[in-house]
Amino acid sequence: MEHMGIEPGRLQFSWVSSAESTKFVSVVNEVTDIIKKLGPNDRFVKKDVRVA
Repeated sequence: MEHMGIEPGRLQFSWVSSAESTKFVSVVNEVTDIIKKLGPNDRFVKKDVRVA
């Protein structure tokens, strides 16, 4: 994924059963904290290009 411009930590996989709502909340909170610490992904920001 790094080759495509996606930093480590921005893509995560986790298996959570439908019976594990507590685990789901925990995983979502953990991933959200990691993404917030990474900040915006500047590699995919559309630049304003104006043609004269």
